[in-house]
Amino acid sequence: MQPKHSSQTAVDLSPDGAFDVIIAGCGPTGAMLAAELRLHDVRVLVLEKDTEPTSFVRVVGLHIRSIELMAMRGLLDRILPHGRRRPAGGFFAAIDKPAPKDLDSAHAYLLGIPQPVVVDLLEQHAIGLGAQVRRGCAVAGVTQDDEGVTVELADGERLRSRWLVGCDGGRSTVRKLLGVGFPGEPSRTETLMGEMEVGVPQEQIAAKVTEISRTEKSFSLRPFGGGAYRVVVPAAGVSDRAEPPTLDDFRQQLRAVAGTDFGVHSPRWLSRFGDATRLAERYRVGRVLLAGDAAHIHPPVGGQGLNLGVQDAFNLGWKLAAHVRGWAPETLLDTYQTERRPVAEEVLDNTRAQMELRSTEPGPQAVRRLLTELMDLDEVNRRLIEKITGIGIRYDFGEGPDLLGRRLRDIDVRQGSLYGLLHRGRGLLLDRTTRLTTGSWSDRVDHLADPTAALDAPCVLLRPDGHVAWIGDDQRDLDTHLARWFGNPAA
Repeated sequence: MQPKHSSQTAVDLSPDGAFDVIIAGCGPTGAMLAAELRLHDVRVLVLEKDTEPTSFVRVVGLHIRSIELMAMRGLLDRILPHGRRRPAGGFFAAIDKPAPKDLDSAHAYLLGIPQPVVVDLLEQHAIGLGAQVRRGCAVAGVTQDDEGVTVELADGERLRSRWLVGCDGGRSTVRKLLGVGFPGEPSRTETLMGEMEVGVPQEQIAAKVTEISRTEKSFSLRPFGGGAYRVVVPAAGVSDRAEPPTLDDFRQQLRAVAGTDFGVHSPRWLSRFGDATRLAERYRVGRVLLAGDAAHIHPPVGGQGLNLGVQDAFNLGWKLAAHVRGWAPETLLDTYQTERRPVAEEVLDNTRAQMELRSTEPGPQAVRRLLTELMDLDEVNRRLIEKITGIGIRYDFGEGPDLLGRRLRDIDVRQGSLYGLLHRGRGLLLDRTTRLTTGSWSDRVDHLADPTAALDAPCVLLRPDGHVAWIGDDQRDLDTHLARWFGNPAA
């Protein structure tokens, strides 16, 4: 089968041309998922309805957990030169508080980076590992049976795969074809956001912003590098988000809110966002799964959307690959929904709270003042930043030490850094006792015997996504947990 609009690939297809996994959507979630699957030699095809990558350059923020994931796969050195580091503070409802001291990460910063750069780097990473990407291919139909999924494209072509993952955004065609409910709240308010240059001095801007921000928390105008300013201003009403705003729309709303349009000109990108908040009723229907915005949407306050989707892909990739490769425990794929849907619920809740705190009504403003005071307490500030940045996530793996179910930070080990050992997407036994073994699971789990590792536990078993699946020093107990997460031992 000759792919149209195909990027170069090294995948060897089976004689019938079937794929193991088809991914709908080549945004950051779809591209990351494709790369994770290719680490395990899964035959992947990514379908993207747009013929060309997006033309506007929107800057997004990679939070701490996403930065850690990039380090785990050896991508961080490629990404860092394209971004700008910022302190990991002041995110929650734009309440200006410093980052807590000694956050539990070797990468305790925000990385501001153009979204097209992130997408291109992840797409090229996936292609380099052997994924196929076909542009100009819109999914129009999906049927499935016990053996696999048939995907019909808008031009009538039919493709066959064992699994399908919808990473095709908030208006997901895959989700709609599945009939999965997407309950939540529609947009009640709308905000314009973009980057552009201004025609007045910084001092004048600062004075006006200080004046307005006393009452209007959805307004900001701040320098963003290269002579551009990030402009955020409330819109007049709720409109079709598929239609991008114009520079005149920004000028009109700036004059309405600030009494001046600040001489804005030369826009880099312009967009609008609402406060619609929705969560898919389920993340899986048979052999079809949902990830990223196809599974959840929320306002961009706190900059969590892209990060949540990339982390979905990181959680799903190794589990779906395990099913394709034939060694997955029976319930492993079910843990994708049981782990990630509660995380999305928490993100939706914290964005709802942040939107309320940006209201100009007296009640929300009183709560905002109270929370601003409480955030002077380190424990409160730290808890909110850990929520926003994703490092506070703890999956429910049962009773055990607090570290169980959490991700392990990048610690020093004899070979250098822990994350440097996770590039291949395999599990890892970090053994300070030097007397345990991965035994017949060594084809899926690496073993590092290192009594010098900077770890306050005798041994930990890490899943491919870096979460701690077991803590202890008993071989028999370890074997039980190896089987739980990595299936039956190899013959």
